[in-house]
Amino acid sequence: MALLNSREDFEALAQRLKAERPVDRPRLAVCSGTGCNALKSAKIAEALAEEVQKQGLSSKYEVTRMGCHGLCERGPIVMTFPDQTVYMKVSPDDAAELVKTACAEGGVVERLLYQGPAGERMRTEEEIPFYKNQLRLVFGQNRLVARAGIEEYIAASGYSALVKTLFEMTPEDVVAEVKNSGLRGRGGGGFPAGVKWETARNAPGSDKYVIVNADEGDPGAFMDGALLEGNPHRVLEGLLIGGYAIGASKGFVYIRQEYPLALASLHSAVELMRKYGLLGENILGSGFSFDVKIHRGAGSFVSGESSALMSSLEGKVGEPRAKYIRTSVAGVHGRPSNLNNVETWATIPIIIDKGAQWFASVGTKSSTGTKIFSLVGKVVNTGLVEVPMGTSLRKIIYEIGGGIREGKKFKAVQTGGPSGGVIPESGLDLGVDFDELAGAGSMMGSGGMIVMDEDTCMVDVAKYFLDFLSGESCGKCTPCREGIWQLVHILGRIASGQAREDDIELLEDLSETVKDCSLCGLGQSAPNPLLSSLKYFREEYVAHVRDNVCPARVCKALIRYQIDPEKCIGCQNCSKACPVGAISGEKKAAHVINAAKCTKCDSCFQVCPPKVRAVKKVPANVPTGKEN
Repeated sequence: MALLNSREDFEALAQRLKAERPVDRPRLAVCSGTGCNALKSAKIAEALAEEVQKQGLSSKYEVTRMGCHGLCERGPIVMTFPDQTVYMKVSPDDAAELVKTACAEGGVVERLLYQGPAGERMRTEEEIPFYKNQLRLVFGQNRLVARAGIEEYIAASGYSALVKTLFEMTPEDVVAEVKNSGLRGRGGGGFPAGVKWETARNAPGSDKYVIVNADEGDPGAFMDGALLEGNPHRVLEGLLIGGYAIGASKGFVYIRQEYPLALASLHSAVELMRKYGLLGENILGSGFSFDVKIHRGAGSFVSGESSALMSSLEGKVGEPRAKYIRTSVAGVHGRPSNLNNVETWATIPIIIDKGAQWFASVGTKSSTGTKIFSLVGKVVNTGLVEVPMGTSLRKIIYEIGGGIREGKKFKAVQTGGPSGGVIPESGLDLGVDFDELAGAGSMMGSGGMIVMDEDTCMVDVAKYFLDFLSGESCGKCTPCREGIWQLVHILGRIASGQAREDDIELLEDLSETVKDCSLCGLGQSAPNPLLSSLKYFREEYVAHVRDNVCPARVCKALIRYQIDPEKCIGCQNCSKACPVGAISGEKKAAHVINAAKCTKCDSCFQVCPPKVRAVKKVPANVPTGKEN
């Protein structure tokens, strides 16, 4: 029998847990997201627990493993409560000092605090620019509740929105609340969530489904994975509310096989929900029955498209279908099916708890609420950030992200993943929302944001993303299958110094054909990186085609490596790093690169001392000893 069988049971448990397990109770919260896990956060948690026991503090402090805290660049992160001091780049060897100073003595370990550009130390999230400039409505609980812990989630007011929905609202009330909130799907298309819900609810048929799209496949994006790793209950609570509103008794979570930690958290959360009576028959005595099935995807990028995902759920090949019939009307097994991504579902409990009007007051008129972005690339502070819609790119990159690494010049930022577009420096003050990004030739997508500096070649960027999309095309329609491959082929020709005079015009014409004639969003949006980079950086393409020069010194066929004899100090770093022995020279004497043997692997450039920078990348057509 379930532990909770009525609203009264739930409220009594919630009241008890809030008293016994408040979020600000004394503890050490260890970030255990995928990034920090790779940096030994499990061993850090073990070492901290051992020290708490050894130092006689086990009756006062506990060690909990939390989801991703966001600032992945400075992980592993440990936060102490109740003072909420944030410690960064923690190692297992720091455990004894951290427990002694922070827990036993009530002090602060200064050397583990965030360090600003001027060397100043900052202790709390209210001080650290990366955190204080965000509004973490959806992502913020990751640092407060133990990973997949249902009691901690309930203690933090979790499932209160579900209870309100089941006992105080009709399904029509819930749909209206979501519509009035202005919430748009966070998976890429930005379609109004409430309209989609209403369509599914009004579609004929008694068997209906609600689905979480956790098939996050964009290079550099990991927002959905981090939410599911750290706080799957919020996502599942949103799914239950959606099932009640639409009239569905079954839900699916379609998750990438490559997300083992998120998958484990999901399975744990679902088992706990069944144990507590929040899944199954007659939930909390409300008359509403609902269950969830977790489905592992095989890693196909195109399966993130709605109809392809539903085909995969049915056990078929993940291929999209024509959109003359919407999945909201005929989806899984031909039944009405409502699909939203992880972040959209996780936002639903907030809307129910705080109200549509409150939610709509955040963000912009046409793009309400907040959005989580994966901020990566040539930026100082990489990680996950959540900001109100309409926040400028400049604020995200410079105030939250800390600016460009090594003081280099900003060149562009790509938003929206591999199908998004690049935005140049002139667009830094653009407010990030669905419509503004589309107007600039890019897109919101799932929230990828890749920052590029002056050393980035836009031809190379376009080639990389189109090559990715070509490999991920399902091959069902000719414009996508053949068209993207041809775009990659032409870009390869340009990057290798074999361009034809009309290649740029050919790229533009073919891109329009692929956009207009492809069956699904993958092909329709695939040319975005190319067209946007041509729009803003056309001169780079011209330099490649006309002059056989890569201005950014990236395209291997158009550059060569040489050592400036006047700057070389003979440190021998380059000769030791060269995998083919193409560099010769005595210690403390100028070295020389044998161009015939050089494979252009870039190792010599990477190890040359930055203050010296004797290794140079020069155009391949410039005579030895001359540079332009």
